[in-house]
Formats: sequence, C-alpha cells, structure tokens
Amino acid sequence: MDDAVAVDFGEKGLVPAVAQDAQSGEVLMLAYVSPEAVERTRETGRAHYYSRSRDELWEKGATSGHTQAVEEIRVDCDADTLLYIVEQDGGACHTGHRSCFYRTLEGENVGEKVFDPDAVYDDE
Repeated sequence: MDDAVAVDFGEKGLVPAVAQDAQSGEVLMLAYVSPEAVERTRETGRAHYYSRSRDELWEKGATSGHTQAVEEIRVDCDADTLLYIVEQDGGACHTGHRSCFYRTLEGENVGEKVFDPDAVYDDE
C-alpha cells in the first residue's frame, strides 16, 4: 500500500472537492471540504462538505434525499484538490438538475432537470 497523502488544506482549512459520477464520468458539482468533512465522508461512505456561507459541515442529500455514495476519494498532484467519485442518487444540483454544470457560458441549458426544487426545498 502506498503512503497516505497529506492534503494541504491551506490557511482557510478548506480545499475544493469535485464530485464525479462513477458510471458516466460526468462532473456533478464542486464544493469545499474541511478535514472533518473528509473524515466523515470516509467514516460513512456518504459525501460530506463544508458550507462556507453557513460556516458548517453538511451531508449531501440530508435535506433533499439526493445522496452521494462515495466510491473513492482521489487527490490531485498538488494535494490541494479532491475528487469524490460518487454514485449519485437523484440530482446533484439544488436547482433540480443532475449536474451543477447544466448551462453554457452563453446561457444555453444543456443539462437534465431531474427534480422540482420547490417541492424538495419547500421551507427554505
């Protein structure tokens, strides 16, 4: 077994984590993770992230039910970005799309909408 990689969480204690669909390779979302989020992800097998706006740890799908089972965590060459290879249940984006990357820079919608966010997040 290779030596474990020490992730460089930097001054703010966070690194970006890209979630990628294990089957299709589609990039689903980007969020930030803290050391605690990574630890919880490894312990539970479910994706955990850190919300910079709410200043708290969160589990993907805790509110929506659209969870991410993490099959593998990879680290980039600089050890400052993670890749979560996931099995996505439902949509990854809070807008109801399968991926957060559902539109082009010109504004063209190129992604699949898989749920109604108003029905899922009715009290937010």
